Amino acid sequence: MSTTRRDFLVQGLGGATLLASGVSLPGFLSRTAWAASLSSGFAARDQSVLVVVQLSGGNDGLNTVIPYEDDAYHRSRPTLRAAAERVLKLDNRLGLHPELAGLKRLYDDGRLSVVTNVGYPNPDRSHFRSMDIWHTARLDPAGVDVGWLGRVVDQMQEQRSAPTALHIGEQSLPLALKTRTHTVPSIRSLEAFRLREGAAELEAAIAARRDAARDDLLFVQHVALSACANARRIEQMARPQAAGGEYPNYGLARRLREIADLIAADFGPRIYYTSLDGFDTHARQALAHGPLLRELGDSVAAFLGDLKSRGLAERVVLMTFSEFGRRLKENAGQGTDHGAAAPMFVAGAACRAGVLGDAPDLSNLEDGDVRHRVDFRQVYAELLDRWLNVDSRDVLGEQFEPPRILGA
Repeated sequence: MSTTRRDFLVQGLGGATLLASGVSLPGFLSRTAWAASLSSGFAARDQSVLVVVQLSGGNDGLNTVIPYEDDAYHRSRPTLRAAAERVLKLDNRLGLHPELAGLKRLYDDGRLSVVTNVGYPNPDRSHFRSMDIWHTARLDPAGVDVGWLGRVVDQMQEQRSAPTALHIGEQSLPLALKTRTHTVPSIRSLEAFRLREGAAELEAAIAARRDAARDDLLFVQHVALSACANARRIEQMARPQAAGGEYPNYGLARRLREIADLIAADFGPRIYYTSLDGFDTHARQALAHGPLLRELGDSVAAFLGDLKSRGLAERVVLMTFSEFGRRLKENAGQGTDHGAAAPMFVAGAACRAGVLGDAPDLSNLEDGDVRHRVDFRQVYAELLDRWLNVDSRDVLGEQFEPPRILGA
């Protein structure tokens, strides 16, 4: 007997990927009831949200937050230095790259904290190992397969029906979100989460076969139908939001707009994670770094402006990080090589605005690199304890002094 398209779709239920999210049912069902739970529970509107933007490749901190009064900066970067008159001044020591006008507006509006000289002891210049250190919050990440945010998910998810975290982007799920007992969904975009062509037929076929299903397939069918229903809900979110603000035409801006839509819809996650790639600027840095910083600054400014217009500004804090900074001296290719400490940005209405920390001491380098004065785990600890209301010692394994990024 020939197999009809309808039968093929139903028979393939157990192993098929139903949604364009890239999540197949068996692995999904074995660890979380996300698909079934979305229709029954969403976040309370007063829950705080953390948005993490990863700057992949090693962002040049010295050309991001610029020590424009330091002669060593200008001498060491004859082609890459930003002239003092072009720098967007934060104080009498430091200023932002000229392309970070969006972040300067947030700074002037009291919604941006600039944490200087962030890193960790005995810095590693390998992209992979250093990123693993940041992702796991462990100085020796070898063999560690659970991320710092993954530990948060494992703690929170037991008390939540909605997902605790969501990754949006083309990349695979970052180690920071890897968990021990739960699954963090990862989607390319809201648009990509639409049901595949033919999914309406699939949904009808699943419903039609419900009575005839074996007991061990009933739960699978229930979750599949819930997933279909929630994919339609996400599809509605993917359409232009009347209440949303204007965003620039950048990939990061699109992802942040989608995050804003999900927050506004009370979709559930306490943590959103996305990335901006391209910061490994070994050669001809001036051509790439400025446009990347413009995308970052304008996208983040649009995102926070959108949240403010929707009355959501008090709920959200956004954090940026990169696996390392770059060395002080530019190289022969008019670029910069892997370094150590660099600044972090933390933005939102809850932030204590200003420059937190000293200007980089370019006369006291560590093997040619900026020395760290703030351990990145101090930033994590404050966001865990004071924003997500999670005991940072359980996540980080020890106590860290907060740098006082958040207001009273």
